[in-house]
Amino acid sequence: MDLGPHAAFILGAYGFTALVILGLVANAILDRRAQERALARLAQEPTPRGRR
Repeated sequence: MDLGPHAAFILGAYGFTALVILGLVANAILDRRAQERALARLAQEPTPRGRR
């Protein structure tokens, strides 16, 4: 496949885009794990009764 004189720019743009997408996916996975840990911690806490 011949991309012409702009091959470096085209391939660089695709590479950068792939890195950004991978970063977003990794961030979503890590955030989901953190949210699940936070929910598990909240589930372990006793339910507060009303203010008195």
